[in-house]
Amino acid sequence: MTAATTATPTLVTSDKVLLGGAGLLTVLAGVADYGHWNAVVAFVVSAAAVCILAALVGRSVEQLGDRFGAGATGVLQSALGNLPELFICIFSLKAGLVDVVRAALVGSILANLLLVLGLAFIVGGLRHGPQQLGSARARTIVVLMLLSVSAWAIPSFTHWLHTPADAHEVTFSLIVSVLLLLLFAASLPFSLSRGSGDVGEVTHEEPRWPIGLAVGLLAAAGVAAAFVSDWFVNALQPAMDSLSINQTFAGLVVVAIAGNAIENVVGVQLAAKNQSAYAFSVILNSPIQIALVLAPALVLISQIFGLASLTLVLSPMLVVVLMLAIVLAAFIAFDGESTWLEGASLVVLYVIIATSFWWG
Repeated sequence: MTAATTATPTLVTSDKVLLGGAGLLTVLAGVADYGHWNAVVAFVVSAAAVCILAALVGRSVEQLGDRFGAGATGVLQSALGNLPELFICIFSLKAGLVDVVRAALVGSILANLLLVLGLAFIVGGLRHGPQQLGSARARTIVVLMLLSVSAWAIPSFTHWLHTPADAHEVTFSLIVSVLLLLLFAASLPFSLSRGSGDVGEVTHEEPRWPIGLAVGLLAAAGVAAAFVSDWFVNALQPAMDSLSINQTFAGLVVVAIAGNAIENVVGVQLAAKNQSAYAFSVILNSPIQIALVLAPALVLISQIFGLASLTLVLSPMLVVVLMLAIVLAAFIAFDGESTWLEGASLVVLYVIIATSFWWG
């Protein structure tokens, strides 16, 4: 064997910087919480720690995906990439911040479909001109997301219209949540078998990390994310009071962006490399898992573990902006092409929606 085939995979400089930054920010977040630092400072430090731990989860999954294929990588990246947000929402429910959780779930979908997608279109369009999104899988994801969020919105309609189901809000939300989780399970074979629909556009690097290292770092990042999420929520309420930020805006914008750090970075990087169809699929994969997995799972968790009760009943404004974002994503997917101007329009729309919730 040659030296190249027997050499042990090692961490490159960027990996070491990521690990060092994750360790440093995790320690600082813990010191800020136990040392009772200024609420805003503690909140910023813990938010930064959440973001970098999410990036470490994404990097570890990427290394595992080099072995297991593009389909499994996409599913793992989206599922484990939402891990910090899952912990944040659980601790928020424990603290009674139900409005934060509802807004964070909607905000995560909006952030991906408007902000991240818009930034990817801007970067990719300015560097490479109009980009093609000709992906059958991406279009299928958009349709599935539209259907799942429509199902998610029905409990809200029953509440607004005062139908007989309104008196059974919790039970109805539990039934819808179980059905959405079953729908996700049914969609897994499709995701795994056709997850590499755009693989011809993607160039994969050879694995650099041993499997043991990737799994170990993934587990460590997950445990650290649980602690940091608790500290993040501890600082959230005092920071909101100090900055006069309401729960809905905090969840819709702050928590959503912090919990979606992986998609924020990866999607834009792929578009910059002119891997537009792959970027589109990666960005859309997260909101579909939020709609089919994260939100339903949180509804079940809130009831099983006796946390503040979370249902799928949203405010009219949240449902309106959610459906608007998904319809726009559907138009873009079926149009099959993106431009930087479309991206700028999506970002502007995201800012307008975020601003509309600033006052509550």
